[in-house]
Parts: sequence; C-alpha cells; structure tokens
Amino acid sequence: MHPSLAVSVLEDLIEEDPAYAGQLIEEMAPDDATDLLQYLGDDSRDRLLGTLGKVEAVKFRRLLEYPERSAGGMMTTDYLAVRDSMTVREAIEAIRRAEALGEDWLYVFVVDWRGRLQGRATMRALLLANPAQKVVEISEKRVDAVKPDVGRDEVAREFEKYDYLVLPVVDHDDRMLGVITVDDVVDAIRQEGTEDAQAMVGAGRGEAVFSSVADKFRGRLPWLVVNLFTCTISAVIILQFNEVIGTIAMLASLMPVIANQAGTAGQQSLAVTMRGIVLDEVRDGASPGILRREAMVGVLNGSMCGLIVAIVVIVGELIAHPGTNLWLLGIVAGVAMACALSVGTFVGAGLPLLARRVGADPATAATIFLTTITDAVSFLMFLGLATILTRWLQLGH
Repeated sequence: MHPSLAVSVLEDLIEEDPAYAGQLIEEMAPDDATDLLQYLGDDSRDRLLGTLGKVEAVKFRRLLEYPERSAGGMMTTDYLAVRDSMTVREAIEAIRRAEALGEDWLYVFVVDWRGRLQGRATMRALLLANPAQKVVEISEKRVDAVKPDVGRDEVAREFEKYDYLVLPVVDHDDRMLGVITVDDVVDAIRQEGTEDAQAMVGAGRGEAVFSSVADKFRGRLPWLVVNLFTCTISAVIILQFNEVIGTIAMLASLMPVIANQAGTAGQQSLAVTMRGIVLDEVRDGASPGILRREAMVGVLNGSMCGLIVAIVVIVGELIAHPGTNLWLLGIVAGVAMACALSVGTFVGAGLPLLARRVGADPATAATIFLTTITDAVSFLMFLGLATILTRWLQLGH
C-alpha cells in the first residue's frame, strides 16, 4: 500500500484491534514497519508499541530515533552476522539456527565480540571454504559503511556510484547497527523525485492521492497564498501601463504570449539545473559556468523566437493596417521576447543554485517564484518598450 493509505488502515486497526495491528507490524521488515510508525500520531504509536514484546518495542523505538531521511531511518536490523572467532562450520550452523534471515542473503557480516564490523563474506565463499577455516580468513576486510546520520541523498549517491547491493550502517565505534539494501534506496530515490516535483509547484511533499482533505489543504494553501501576493507584482506593473494598453489594443493579446514563452524557457532551465543538483553534478564553484551557459542559450533562443514574433506581427500589421507605423510594434515585441527569454532562462538556472547556496531546498516552490519573476519582467519589458514607441509616434506626428 501507499504509505498514506497504509497509515489510515493501520490507525483504524489500532482502534478496533490493537493486538492484531501489532502482529502485522511484527510481520513486516523492521525498516518498512518503522516508516509506517513514523507517520502515526504519538498516542496511536504508543498504543501499538504497547502490544509488542519488550525486545520488539525497544527495537522499534530505537529505529524511530533516527530521522526519516537519514541512513538510520532507511536501515533494517534484519541482517546476517557471525563472530570473527567462528570457524566456517560454526558460522553455517549459526546461520541455520537464525530465527530470521536478513533481506540480503548474499552477504554475511563478520563482527567481533563488541559488535564491531570486521569484514564481509559471501554465501558462496562460506559454502566453498574449508569448514575448519576461520570465517574471518575468507571475508573481505575492507568494507564500506555509513554512519546513521548520513543523509538519504548521499546514501543514494553511494549506491549509484559503486553499485552496492547492501551497505552496513555503523556507529562511531564501528559497531553494526543495521544494513541498507538497494531496494530501499530505489524507493527513496523514487520518493525524493516525487517530493521534489510536488514541492516545485507548491504542493505538500508528502501528499498523495489518498491523503486526507486536511493534509492537502495544509500542504497547498500556504504556497497558494504566497503566489497570490507575488502575482500582484505583475498586476501592479500592468496597471502602470493602462493608458498605452488602451491606445494599442494588440498589446493585450501579445502580453501573455511573451510571458508564457519566458516562463517555458525558465522551466526548461530550472528542470535541467534541478536534475544536476539532485544527481550531484553541480560541484562547488560550478555555478558561474552553469549560469553563463544558460544565459547564452537564453539569448540564442530568445533571439530566434523574437525574430519569429517580429516577422509575424510586422506582416500582420502591414496587411491589417497599411499606411500606419503600427508595424513597428513587431520590433518591440521581438526585442521584448528576446530579453524576456534571456532573463527567464537565467533565472530558471539561478533560483535553485541560489537556494542551494543559502542551504534551502532548491525545489521548494521554485515554479511559483520563477513564474512571478518571468511574468513581471516580460510585462515590464514589453509594455515599457511599447510606451516608448507610442510616445515616439506621437512626437513624430
């Protein structure tokens, strides 16, 4: 089930039969169960944990201490571990006696008497080794591991970079706490992509189609209010040019065209830059180069689109109003289009880079702020140039 739907079902079960709800939680993998417990209210969570055995309850409470977006929040405590003092024969017998095998059967982790990670052996190595050998002799000594406070994004990059199937999580004394498996990383990447896409348009990060009306309301309303106020900037700009819009009616039809093109160009730049940030392709000091390239693309695209608009408007005005100077409006529209697209592309790349620089989430409501800036710049450029043209024509007469 989707987490939102699963939590609602679990809450109903806690009210009706908490013991049965506890049995379901015990049947789940620890990391998956912890994800659901994190979404429960404090009262429901405590009531559910109260139905579990002491060992299980303590295990879940420890897992709940880690932030959801950390390595500790992603790990599971179901894994195979044997002592470094064991022989291969003893290790195989210990694995056979284990009540629950880990999610990943390919590896067996080797720990010392204090639980500190000493190595990792494959199942194949155990089966083919001499039964009298020490298990530590057939294990890999250098094993990469992460601390529980490492962020989810960094964990995902480690898996992607080195093609891990499983990665141990250790504390500051190298004692094993759990393991992260590749399927959990894939889920995390998918969830992160969904959350970023929703955050860019001002929707709640955790919202889903199954979310309650209250959750949807709380997640969307704040950014709708922000958007309402930022939109007034464009409205105020348009109000300053009421006179020129009344004089040349065609301005009203060209304004949304230029604003829409600038917004689209900004969205393209924003999407590419956001992807680079998510994939950790944007290194320190790379921002000036990125902005320079995006600005050049904006100028080129803006010039081409501006030329097309200018030709269309000029030809249309010469046919519709021959003998007038309104064809000059095509030049104004072309120049405004070129400038607006250039600014939109630059801003689309600059917003997430600026947010990242100040430590904010680059995705948060990026589309809202981008639209505000591109609309304001487009209207100001076009109507400002149109006002200059109108006054020039009046002086000419």
